Parts: sequence; C-alpha cells; structure tokens
Amino acid sequence: MPTELTSLVEWFEHEPDARERFRWALRDSLDELLDGQRTGRWAYQHLSKTEKTYLGTAVEVNLTKEFEFSNGDDLDWRIAGRDVDCKFSKDLGGWEIPMEMYRCADHEGRQGKSDYPALVTWLDDDTSRWAAGLITITDERLRWRTDKHTGEARRAYNRDNKRRLAEASARDVHWLWGGLQIDLPRNLLLHMDPVARDRIFSFPRSGQARVDQLFREVPDSIVSRRVVLTVAQQDDAPKRARDARLNLRGEGILVLGHQESHPHIARALELPVPVKGEWIATRVVPVETTDTRPFFSVAEQRWARALPDEPIVPAPGLTQGVDVSWT
Repeated sequence: MPTELTSLVEWFEHEPDARERFRWALRDSLDELLDGQRTGRWAYQHLSKTEKTYLGTAVEVNLTKEFEFSNGDDLDWRIAGRDVDCKFSKDLGGWEIPMEMYRCADHEGRQGKSDYPALVTWLDDDTSRWAAGLITITDERLRWRTDKHTGEARRAYNRDNKRRLAEASARDVHWLWGGLQIDLPRNLLLHMDPVARDRIFSFPRSGQARVDQLFREVPDSIVSRRVVLTVAQQDDAPKRARDARLNLRGEGILVLGHQESHPHIARALELPVPVKGEWIATRVVPVETTDTRPFFSVAEQRWARALPDEPIVPAPGLTQGVDVSWT
C-alpha cells in the first residue's frame, strides 16, 4: 500500500460496516435513477444517456450521506484530514480526471495544489460486481498519446480537458476490501428467468396481479420493497404484499414478512429470514410427524415446504391469535 494512502485506507478499515454500507450505497444509487415505482424500469440499459451520466453524481451523493463526509477545501470530500475526490465510471478504469486534481506546470492556474487522492468506484449490475479503490493522481499516471505529426508525447485530454488513467496505472490503485467484489446486492428482476419476468408483467392493468405473480415466480427468495414497488408501480408496498398473502393462500403459498411469527417460521423452514421492507414466499403442505422435513405448526398441524409434485393445499392462516409454533 502506498504510504500516502495509509490514513485513507485505515479510515475505511476502521469505519463500522463500511464495506456493507458502501455496496448498498451503490445499489441505492442505481435504483434511485431507475425509479421503478414510477417507471417500471429494472435495468441500467433502460436509462437514458443523460441519466447514465448522472449515475456518478448519485453515487457521490449517496456515499456522502451514508458516511457523512464533510466537504473538502478544494475537492468533494475531506477524509482523515485530506481532500479526496469521488470518481465513478460504468467502465472499470474509465474514470475521468480534471486538471485540478494533479500538479502540472503546463496547466498554470488550473493545476491542482497537489497530487490529490481519488476514490474510484465502479459497478456492473449485470454481473453483480463492484469495486472501490484509492489512487493518488499524478500527471504521469494519466493517459498520454503520441502526436502523429511530431511523434512527441502529449497529454490525452477529452473535450472537457479531462484524462483517464493510463492502463499501466491500474497497478497503482489500492483496492479496498481486497479488490473486485462480486456481491453487489442482487437485482432480482434483472437476474430472473426472462420468461418468468414476462409473466409477471403480463398484467398491464393490475399492479396487484403483477405482485401476486411475482411471489409465484420467485419462491424461497427474498423480495425487497423496491422490487414490489417496481412491479406494482403503485404506492404502499406493504399493502401489496399483504393483499398477495390473502390472494395466494388458496394456492398454498405463504408470504412471510418481518413481523410476528413470520421470521420464526422462515427460520424453521430453513429459508432466508426477511427483515423490515422484505418478504419471502413459499408453498407449504401439511405433513405427518414422521416427515423429516423442517416444519412449523399451526394448531398442532405440522406444515413443511412443498415438493414440486405434491398437490396444492390452502396455506394456514397466520392471523394474530392463531396458535403457531416453530420448535
């Protein structure tokens, strides 16, 4: 690790849950631009060219809020007593660096007061990958080109007088948390089977029908509030989920949330446990005491996750006051 980056790297290492908070800030930045509740969009490719350009600003804003970074004297942030600029690119290595970030006598008054550090960020929703790293920007680490007339090396500016990192400078980036990360919070709609997704959106006039179909199509998987809102394109995700719970009970499907007995039932069935703003659906059937599957009980009747070939049986009601146990 370059010594000039030590204080910044240590700041991120010592900040509680920094990696988890960082990846969710990236997720939220993209989801805010998709604005699924109003638009029904669920993929980066759905954004306009202008919106794609704004994604870097959204990332900066959300990281600022999440980590409560103060403004720098000359750049975006002040971290560990140093000015730091936030750079985002949809292409790994495509960060564009302005003149004020590094020293260069040829820039005269437009040069930076020093060679500043940059926090470089990137995400790819299609592969659920993301990365964040730190690098000190210098004139030499940025791209140069060869003048075709004179053969001289010249700085490779774009039309905004910005330059990208030279390919060789990748080795100078100190990647936080060990390098390329593969767990950007998963985009459920993007990564599901396209045929299943088409079935969900085959109800153009009924947001509730789409939500019901969503829970049919993704059994045993966590469904977030944002996904429910994107599918419904209506307000009040909890109501959509509650209504789906009633609508799907006859099909043997439980829609579990974060309240009352629901987390305990999810845990008893060895399912992911939803937290606030999440739900999970699963089809259940009554089973005998000799059945070895994980189970929960309602009024002394055991229920387990259904096998594909088992007949549909209406799911038990989990209303308040019903005798439910999970041990």
